[in-house]
Amino acid sequence: MSELHETRRTAPPTRTQAKVLIPDEYPMVSLLGSRDELLRVIEGAFRADIHVRGNEITVTGSPDESGAVVRLFEELVEVLRSGGELTPDAVERSIAMLRMTSDRPAEVLSLDILSSRGRTIRPKTVNQKRYVDAIDKHTIVFGIGPAGTGKTYLAMAKAVRALQEKRINRIILTRPAVEAGERLGFLPGTLYEKIDPYLRPLYDALHDMLDPDTIPKLMAAGTIEVAPLAYMRGRTLNDAFIILDEAQNSSAEQMKMFLTRLGFNSKIVVTGDVTQVDLPTGTTSGLRVVQEILDGIDDIHFARLTSADVVRHKLVSEIVDAYGRYDALQEAAGPAKPIQHRGKRR
Repeated sequence: MSELHETRRTAPPTRTQAKVLIPDEYPMVSLLGSRDELLRVIEGAFRADIHVRGNEITVTGSPDESGAVVRLFEELVEVLRSGGELTPDAVERSIAMLRMTSDRPAEVLSLDILSSRGRTIRPKTVNQKRYVDAIDKHTIVFGIGPAGTGKTYLAMAKAVRALQEKRINRIILTRPAVEAGERLGFLPGTLYEKIDPYLRPLYDALHDMLDPDTIPKLMAAGTIEVAPLAYMRGRTLNDAFIILDEAQNSSAEQMKMFLTRLGFNSKIVVTGDVTQVDLPTGTTSGLRVVQEILDGIDDIHFARLTSADVVRHKLVSEIVDAYGRYDALQEAAGPAKPIQHRGKRR
């Protein structure tokens, strides 16, 4: 019995060969990349031999690895068929989706949210797709996650598309200006000029999605409004797509005030990162407590994104993870104990 066990352990693994025929309408350079840069990404991710001859790809390896490579090429062809562009980042994300989820990469990377100024905005991860799907299905959606996960950008793309399709009459973008406080008075200019730096990221995103010449006209007409959170008090917002950005810097009272502005035929998206709260010590973040208060209510959805959904430089994802590990260690260690002085006091 031990000899049989030894034979099984040392037997060479089964290797299979599979072929993928790429349709003639897709140039191989669009699939494999300039100078085969995309092919190298795939080769580095799988323990399989990949050979390309003309428009035929031969994959040799274990049944699992060969099958995964074949599925990957099929998904990448679907991305090209939908008009998408393949990049090393898109290929890496497709590989991760195939290995970690049951979602099809082509369905994620081919979902058009908004086409504007010669580019198309699409989700790049499974969680991002689930987030934008939730915005379609629910009246209030919370997008919670670290910096760089596209929480606000994707929400704004959905808002602009809803405006273009005349499903709403206006877009309202708001942020808490928490850094203002007493320091606001020392800044030069009018009140709007003092608040403007805190709202600038929202303007920047708008310029990515709309013709810059039309933005002042839309703002002058009230079709697009960018304002600090405090300006929402006492209003009822009908026929609007409302986005509260940096919501971790709203107090519990401000969060309640904001959510109760919801009017008829309106949609609210709240975005924030609970690990980057800038509120004064002792002030509870409204984004933290709202998850407990509203959990389980129909038509309210909490979408949670992680470092795996970061679409900025790769280092951003690693930085987010490193800070997460550090915070976990600090929490486990508990509060620092005061130093005990021994001996006579002088």
